[in-house]
Amino acid sequence: APDPIDDPAPDPPPAMDAALPAAVVATILSRLDVRSLLLASAVCRCLRSCASHALSFLPAFHLDEEVLTHDLLRPLLPRNPALRSLRLDAARLDDAAVDCLARPGLHELTLRNCNGISGRLLRELSATCPDLRVLSLNSLADRRGLAMAFSDLKALLDGCSSLETLSLALDFSKFDDPSFSHVWSSASQGLSSLEMGFIPLQMLLALLAVAIESRQRIGYVKAPVFFPSLQKLRLTVEFITDDLIGSISTALPLLTHLDLQDSPIMEPESATATDLTDAGLQQINPKGKLKHLSLIRSQEFIYTSFRHVNDLGILLMSEKCSNLESICLGGFSRVTDTGFRAIIHSCPGLHKLKVTNGSHLTDLVFHDIVATSLCLTHVSLRWCTLLTDVGIERLSFNKDLNVLDLKDCKSLGDEAVRALSCLPRLRKLVLDGTVITNQAMEYLGAGVCPLASLSLRGCYKLTNDCIPLLLAGSVKESLHALDLSRIPSLTDDAIMVIVRARTPLTELRLRENPEIGDASVKALASMQFEGVTCGSTLQLLDLYDCGGITLLAMKWFKKPLFPRLRWLGLKGSLNRIMVDALVLTRPFLRLACGGEELGTPYRDTSGEWCRHEDDDSEDLEPWQLDGEPVSDAETTNEE
Repeated sequence: APDPIDDPAPDPPPAMDAALPAAVVATILSRLDVRSLLLASAVCRCLRSCASHALSFLPAFHLDEEVLTHDLLRPLLPRNPALRSLRLDAARLDDAAVDCLARPGLHELTLRNCNGISGRLLRELSATCPDLRVLSLNSLADRRGLAMAFSDLKALLDGCSSLETLSLALDFSKFDDPSFSHVWSSASQGLSSLEMGFIPLQMLLALLAVAIESRQRIGYVKAPVFFPSLQKLRLTVEFITDDLIGSISTALPLLTHLDLQDSPIMEPESATATDLTDAGLQQINPKGKLKHLSLIRSQEFIYTSFRHVNDLGILLMSEKCSNLESICLGGFSRVTDTGFRAIIHSCPGLHKLKVTNGSHLTDLVFHDIVATSLCLTHVSLRWCTLLTDVGIERLSFNKDLNVLDLKDCKSLGDEAVRALSCLPRLRKLVLDGTVITNQAMEYLGAGVCPLASLSLRGCYKLTNDCIPLLLAGSVKESLHALDLSRIPSLTDDAIMVIVRARTPLTELRLRENPEIGDASVKALASMQFEGVTCGSTLQLLDLYDCGGITLLAMKWFKKPLFPRLRWLGLKGSLNRIMVDALVLTRPFLRLACGGEELGTPYRDTSGEWCRHEDDDSEDLEPWQLDGEPVSDAETTNEE
């Protein structure tokens, strides 16, 4: 028998273009999204060529979870007459990218974090995108020194006459002009959804007055009608007042969604002029068309509330709001169980309920919820400090609960979690600041909840022993986001348990834990899941102000460790040179050292976790930065 050592080496596998016709490969790639196309392009020259060709006829380019510079974005957006939808995170883009963004034929443009782009973008869109139907811009021209003027807004409204959804989450005081109210007469007649960010109250009231006047002239004077199709309105003002509510109800009778928020910097001087009262609430929804209502008084600047609204106002409002499907009330400090119960019993189709700072909300709100036909799926009861385990036990009779937020409900304990552990559809649970113990984690671990997101921030009674109890059951397989911040007794041993359990976490927050240190980073970097090593599933890791993190931990964030990591929070006092070096070697990593919160809000669609679980985005870097990686076997074949 021949010596096996002398056997010839096996023939290398054939190249991709030899195994499959290019037309077949192109057909397959045409069915992929942008992320998958870019991943495929990093495999070999054949796939790269086909992927580049596919990018030139994609109808939608959605890459809003990556932050690209203009140099990286430009080759990914070749000339493409078929492109209709573009969604990006523009945090690293500036005016040089405007020509790349304003493309003829676009029907949708959604840009987040475009603070480095000036008002020039609005002018270019008006000139090149007359068929634009959806425009959503966040933080446009927020960077100091960037220009944005009333003329930019006027050009947009004049040029984009097909807009159906307009979301400009920015400061509208930049558009202050005597003609501001009248320029909206040129806005698209089909505009059905409008978000304005912050707008000074007087500017808004002037606009609504002109809109009311235009409606009153219908029939005998030929004049443009303002917002004839508007159904959704969202904005922020200094004060929500009776006059504002009355003007909106008169000027916009077709509204189905109304979302108002104010951020006072001082207490209202009088009830009638600068604040919301019971009489104002009575003016809401005169036509009975509202399905979604949100009234929030923010405490960003001072501790304040709607002091001139009580149960009577809520009772009067609920009589006209029987068709509501979701309601959000924040800062109604004088409303008691009577008012909140009126909403629950008057709205049989209510699915989403949010109450913030409900200082008088108690268990009685849910006392007889079983007797109603309610089918609540999303409930948020933040800072409702009088709510106890008994109320949550009653609430848990809603077996369709999908999202439950109980942040800083400081009277809740283990028995509340025991009731919630039996909910078969609960995907997100927030228990921040409650007084639960390890026993609550045992209930969750033994329960039936398919939890995807669990937040335990500030639950100071928890210890390391809570982790094995939580991961003892099916939660270990479903959990993707876990927040264990501000738990003083949590140590590296708890993180070791998570690593050994191989829970497929994509987000892990451990901020402000004094006993978490380098050992946790090392363990997470070597974490295995389904045979893949190197912290394979983590996309977000928040270690801000963890007492045991030193410079030694920095080496564990180098490639190829943590291949999918996109968000990293660290203590600002670490060596800046090493931090900057990490950013240079991993340009797709968003590093935060100032204590800011990381990531994007939880999103849940039809019960499915929306994060891209097979996120191999780190593999995009060789193709986008250094050229394409090609295997030795393929190189041999091609030669």
